[in-house]
Amino acid sequence: MTTVTLPGVYTPQDDTDLLIRFLRDEILPPHAEVLDVGTGTGAVALAAARLGARVTAIDISWRAALNAKINALLARLAILVRRGDLLAPVSGRSFDLILSNPPYVPAPTAACPRRGAARAWDAGHDGRLVLDRICEDVPGLLKPGGVLLVIQSALSDPEETLRRLRAAGLDVGIEEHRSVAFGPVLRSRSGWLRDHGLIEDDAGKEELVIIRAVRL
Repeated sequence: MTTVTLPGVYTPQDDTDLLIRFLRDEILPPHAEVLDVGTGTGAVALAAARLGARVTAIDISWRAALNAKINALLARLAILVRRGDLLAPVSGRSFDLILSNPPYVPAPTAACPRRGAARAWDAGHDGRLVLDRICEDVPGLLKPGGVLLVIQSALSDPEETLRRLRAAGLDVGIEEHRSVAFGPVLRSRSGWLRDHGLIEDDAGKEELVIIRAVRL
């Protein structure tokens, strides 16, 4: 299967592959409505489309939105791609499954970047600027019985994600812990992460966490 990654768009990595694996384990109703938040190249959205779902993909980056459209054309799969800030483009709609591989990396800067490739991973000092918005806004877009699958790093406090989703009335738990080697971003800021107590001196791996939440 031919796919492309445009300059400035997040290249699918371990977190993408892990989210796709759990997506494939979900039992979806016929013609399920699926939303991919922060689609990047469209890899997760296209995996959902291959399962027969009706897929909407969102990204704030115009490059990413274009990239997802290109890859959908190359794959000959129909997905609806929208550019916009998180869930704003689908206000008023509801979904059987919402997927997200959001920015979750703790960063020296307090705010999310407004442009550039780092928008795909930097999420404030605690890595939660986007995760907290997902926890607040996603529950209202899930159909009864609808599922949220989100992946994040253990560096960005999965327990806080669980707490927020439970407070929103969802049945939630951690489905998977996966240890992976630091990628280029974490390697480049390992000193900052150590200084802030987020990693040990000899750390060279991070833990990825898959969280599954269900609207009862």
